[in-house]
Amino acid sequence: MRIVVLDGYTLNPGDLSWEDLRALGECTVYERTPPEQVVERAAGAPAILTNKTHLTADILRALPGLRYVGVLATGYNVVDTDAARSLDIVVTNVPAYSTLSVTQMVFGHLLNHTLHVADHARVVADGAWAQAKDFAFWVSPLTELSGLTMGILGFGRIGAATAGAARAFGMNVIAHDPDPDRIRSAGFEPVDLNELFRRSDVLTLHCPLTERTRAIVDESRLRLMKRTAFLINTSRGPVIDEPALARALNEGWIAGAGLDVLSVEPPPADHPLLGAKNCTITPHIAWATRAARDRLMSEVVKNLRAFQGGKPRNVVNAR
Repeated sequence: MRIVVLDGYTLNPGDLSWEDLRALGECTVYERTPPEQVVERAAGAPAILTNKTHLTADILRALPGLRYVGVLATGYNVVDTDAARSLDIVVTNVPAYSTLSVTQMVFGHLLNHTLHVADHARVVADGAWAQAKDFAFWVSPLTELSGLTMGILGFGRIGAATAGAARAFGMNVIAHDPDPDRIRSAGFEPVDLNELFRRSDVLTLHCPLTERTRAIVDESRLRLMKRTAFLINTSRGPVIDEPALARALNEGWIAGAGLDVLSVEPPPADHPLLGAKNCTITPHIAWATRAARDRLMSEVVKNLRAFQGGKPRNVVNAR
């Protein structure tokens, strides 16, 4: 079987091995593929793998030999799954590989906002501590997490893991999910959407991007939040109305935001959040620890091997 990896660099910039995948067929790995070269590079391949390279209905129809698309991620909105289904193309993803790493990033952003780690390290490097009259000083208020309320929007694997970590910090946890029983069975309090925004000292987003969740964090809901609250997003950028969040930060509706995702990645230089007050942005790396990428690579191979064996797994476009 001929296998084409359209954009392998992000998964494997050189610290992992493609050998297990190469054992499944003739494998060509491209670091990146521009849209205009997708059909040319994938032509004749029964299996293609993609991370962020889009496979539209037109592209899928232009690849009559294609039978399998493996998404090198959990989110699969880069593939027109309806078109793939109509063309009898199996599409798979890799769920759960990054749960622990994304949870870690949530608290990386939160601890940075509550303890201002980067700010204090910078002033020390600039010599402020060496010139201080006291053994300790701080340039921003320091906030303890214990006793604060963590609100979680979306209670899947990552939301549940984040809830457990918040509990370990002594935080109270409330959550909103289409299935509130999932929240109750984990021992946490389900609340309605507006209550989630009103009560949270920290609101962290873990919902998939759907038409229902697109811009679910809009101006009206941001205005419900406490002025002392923090917003964390490690899910998908478009779940936030970004101009509204920029206004919320610049005008002090909320205390700060930690974002690992934006609606356009990489963002344009004039993106409203790049210069917003108290906004820290990381370049979509919550998923990208070596341990998580190693799990991802292993599951990608298992998915393709299962398809070759006639028993596909992690199919996202089943009839």
